[in-house]
Amino acid sequence: MNPPTASVRTTPSAAPTPDRHGTATGYARQLVRKHRPTLERALETIRTRAHWTPYPEDPQAYGPDGAEAGEAAFGRSLHRHFALDQPGRDGVVGPSPAEGGERSPYGPELGISYDHHDPAVLLPAMRAAMRRWNEAAVWTRAAVCAEILARANARSHEFAQAAAHTSGLGDVLAFRAGAVHAQDRGLEAVAHAVAEQTRLPDTAAWRKPQAGARPFVVDKGFTLRPRGVSLLIGDGVLPAWHGYPGLFASLATGNAVLVKPHPRAVLPLALTVGVARDVLRETGFDPDLVCLAPERPGEELARTLATHPDVRIVDYAGSAAFGSWLTAHARQAQVFTGPSAVRGLLIESTAHYRDMLADLAFGLALHSGRLRTTPRNLLIPRSGIPTDEGHKTYPEVVADLGAALGTLLADDGEASALLGAPLGPEVLARVDEAASGVLGEPAVRPRAVRHPRHPDAVLRTPAVVTLDAGRAEDLATLSAGWPGPVFFAVAVDSAAAGIELLTRTAREQGALSAVACTTSPDVEAALTDACADAGITLSPNLRGNRYLTRSAVHSDPHGTGLGPAADAVHRDASFVTRRFRTLGVRRLGAPG
Repeated sequence: MNPPTASVRTTPSAAPTPDRHGTATGYARQLVRKHRPTLERALETIRTRAHWTPYPEDPQAYGPDGAEAGEAAFGRSLHRHFALDQPGRDGVVGPSPAEGGERSPYGPELGISYDHHDPAVLLPAMRAAMRRWNEAAVWTRAAVCAEILARANARSHEFAQAAAHTSGLGDVLAFRAGAVHAQDRGLEAVAHAVAEQTRLPDTAAWRKPQAGARPFVVDKGFTLRPRGVSLLIGDGVLPAWHGYPGLFASLATGNAVLVKPHPRAVLPLALTVGVARDVLRETGFDPDLVCLAPERPGEELARTLATHPDVRIVDYAGSAAFGSWLTAHARQAQVFTGPSAVRGLLIESTAHYRDMLADLAFGLALHSGRLRTTPRNLLIPRSGIPTDEGHKTYPEVVADLGAALGTLLADDGEASALLGAPLGPEVLARVDEAASGVLGEPAVRPRAVRHPRHPDAVLRTPAVVTLDAGRAEDLATLSAGWPGPVFFAVAVDSAAAGIELLTRTAREQGALSAVACTTSPDVEAALTDACADAGITLSPNLRGNRYLTRSAVHSDPHGTGLGPAADAVHRDASFVTRRFRTLGVRRLGAPG
């Protein structure tokens, strides 16, 4: 099908002249001066783990007309052809969903078409683009990345609209996870890249004393070399939040980045690629360092690209099955996978019973339970728990949680803002299955929510199913991955049994972290040790603004543990060091 006649793209600036060093333009050198204070603050923050962000999360910080301007900019992308002028164009993807185009979870088709590209042409062009990029200084690459993030930040309202209408995020989460918090994660990756690439000096003089003779001198030089083309396989839940760390870690360490977006969520990453290509072009670098690769329906392009010999790095956060396939088959590449995980929450006791219920209800409802940090298994001693309101039995805790969810989500307008509209047919089928009683006794049944602005959106409140850890069939159910708002209230024999089950599922199925509610120092100490042994981060007794699904960028070691889920989403030094190599040249120096 021919693409729509209208086209949306950014007009490229005239190519600037390289500076006298031949590795960066004068404009790129200006960017180093402009962004060095921000980068140095980011370096300090990843060392101290303090709170800091250069990207305000208050939408009002972007001007009184920011939201309207962002919505208008998003509207200009609809029913257009999104052109990036990349090499190897061999067709079009979209605009209809049948042709690979996107449909908003809130109802309408976006009507956007994208260029499709032949990897046999695109990948060699990306390899060629790397040579001059790798010759640039570490701080130059970092400043270019910081400029990309700054320009994305200036368009945060537009990026939030793209996140909402592809991933179904509510307004607040779309602005944060779809824009400013994703930008934070990108900057954090750049800071780690600078820290690790500047750990060694450019040159060193090695002098070994010799008995009765002059010292033996070797002059050494250290050179950084990237691995090669990096493939980012986007997901459909939080494509920017999950994708920016790998994208910017690879780019800042000298690699080219090919972005293969999820078919249902192309636009957020397409906008990012467009900004990156503009900045690269304006700074005198080849824009083909960052390219987009949308796929046709049924093409399975991710498998083709992931196993291509030119692809040397793969980043993926998604299903455990495909993550395992990548690890097994993309053997030529350094693979970072962050598959879906099973997160547990131990409820042993609390001195703030009503607050605990309210916070738990909020965490389960947020984005319809589709965040990777949302607890799935709520482990409660079958004998009940001590609280500030007296002893509560297991059935009472479950019933009170249901009441808290009912109160939180009573109004459809407020419920829709919190739930979003991420429920595709496969997720909705799981919710219906939980409500039917096939999995176990439904303690909290989901209800349909009508969105006040988008009547075609499909929303459901959370379903809570009661399970018993003593039954083998229930153990199998709680150990599986369940997308969407399906949760399990699991009766366990004791706190110790809950700790054992929580950490065992984390080791076997993966988990980014664990959560606990307890007033017992002994229980907290035992859980702390068990989580450390299992390789997961523990968050005990979080309340109020520090809600249990949140991860603090620049501070929390998110996904840096040992389990199967801790790879593509983690944020630490090893996430960048495996993207480049340090090579040495040794020459005899003048005798000392």
